[in-house]
Amino acid sequence: MVICQVHMEIYLGKRLKELREEQGLTQKQVAQKLNMNSVTYLHYEKSQREPPLSVLVDMAKFFDVTVDYLLGVSDI
Repeated sequence: MVICQVHMEIYLGKRLKELREEQGLTQKQVAQKLNMNSVTYLHYEKSQREPPLSVLVDMAKFFDVTVDYLLGVSDI
């Protein structure tokens, strides 16, 4: 299956927001826990920037999901 870059970014932002809200966290709280600037996290959640692979892995670990889930490759 081929997923274009734009779709992955949209899925990433949408899923980050959903996961954050499910845990009752603010963007600032997630950014602090991931050791990043809150504006940087905001850009990821709004699909305005693409995180480096290492940050993507950190986000997946933090939310206890796979990178594939964050990118919309998998719904599990």
